[in-house]
Order: sequence, then C-alpha cells, then structure tokens
Amino acid sequence: MNAKCARCSKTVYPVEKLSCLDKTWHKGCFNCEVCQLKLTMKTYKGYNKLPYCNTHYPTTKFTSVADTPENLRLKTQTKNQSQVEYQSQFKDSLKQFSAVADNPENARVKMVQQQASQAAYTQGQSAAAEPRRPSYGSQPASAGRPSYSSQPASAAMPPSQPPIQAPVSMPPPQMQQQAAPAPKAVGKKRWRALYDYTAADEDEASFNEGDFIMDVDVIDEGWIQGAVQRTGESGMMPRNYFEEV
Repeated sequence: MNAKCARCSKTVYPVEKLSCLDKTWHKGCFNCEVCQLKLTMKTYKGYNKLPYCNTHYPTTKFTSVADTPENLRLKTQTKNQSQVEYQSQFKDSLKQFSAVADNPENARVKMVQQQASQAAYTQGQSAAAEPRRPSYGSQPASAGRPSYSSQPASAAMPPSQPPIQAPVSMPPPQMQQQAAPAPKAVGKKRWRALYDYTAADEDEASFNEGDFIMDVDVIDEGWIQGAVQRTGESGMMPRNYFEEV
C-alpha cells in the first residue's frame, strides 16, 4: 500500500516518492514551511520533522530568566556540585592552617607518634650521650678533657677537634677564650636522613633516605634548616626525619 504525502495527504507513488524526516513526500511538495521554496535532499534543514530553507531555519535565541528564589537556589546548588568550584576551594583550603584543639585524645596520639618515631628515639640516645663528650668551651682547661686528664695543659689537642690558634704556652684563661666559638660548631654537624621527604612549601627542601645534611641549624623542636649535600638544595626540614652523625 502506498503512503500518503505529509504535505497534501495524497497517495505517493514510487516514481515521485521522497522519504525524509521520517515522512513520505511528493517531490513537488517538499518545500520550505515559510517561503515554499522547493528543496532537495542537499538544500533542506529539518526542524521538528519539518523542512526549512537555510534562510528561514529557526535559530535558538537567548531569553532572560528572572532571579526568582527557586532559580537562585538551583544556581547555588549547581555551583556547589561543580567540580571546578570544588577544586578551587580545596586548593584554597590547603593554603590555610587549621587550628587543632589540644584535647586529651590529640595529646595521646601525639605522644604515641613521638614514641614510635625512630628519629626521636635516635635523638634521645644522642642527647643522653651528649654530656659524656669532651667540651672545650664550657669547662675549665683542667677538667674539660676527661680522656686526656693525665696530660699537661700544654699538650696537643686530639685530632678530632679543631686546632687552637693560641700558643701552647698561653695561660689557661686565654685558651678558654680561643675555644669559646666551639659550641657554635655543634649546630653545623652532618645529619643523615632516615626517610624520604618532598617539600610542601617554597622555603622547604626535599631529600631522600640516606642523604646527608650539611650546616644544620636547629630552629625548634620540630624543624631544622640546612643544605642537602647531594643536591645542594637548602631550606627547612622536619627534625624527626634525621639522625645526627
């Protein structure tokens, strides 16, 4: 059975049949809906399953929407669900430090972490052994060298200590003045990294496990400042990542 034409509703025979836009047309009825221009399969544009020419093809126009409370709510909800907004808020939150209350639970967790830290354990061992080391700047010349107590004051110093510039024949008080800068050199010893660390800020330095840190300055209980011997990078580093060598 032959189909009906979508324009004139008459029977369409195979000779003049044209199938387009899910409909059947006569070739002479396939015209623009506005100007009745005769169209072909190459010149038509379909809109709502109706043929249009290129000039009268309906275009989408922007309409103004009133800022009603419902539209404002939808706008806010869409903005909150936006991944871009979430990422920007997340990056902004990383730049800020959040205050943590010193409640008993946080204090207990902090103590457990300090006890479990291998670096804190090593620092405790080195701090316990620190009074046994000879110090030439804080003790008198007669008691400052426990391992060399049997030698006279004019004897040469051990090879591990920096040579004293003053003559050997100078009185002991002047020898103490020459050895006074020695405590400053304690903060310049080498430290060895126990773990890897990646810098999280511009004033920090990255290092790998086993790296040596030169010219170490202890800032506080949690941070030190020095230069990585392998890379030459200098900056602040967490103190519990190192052991003093």
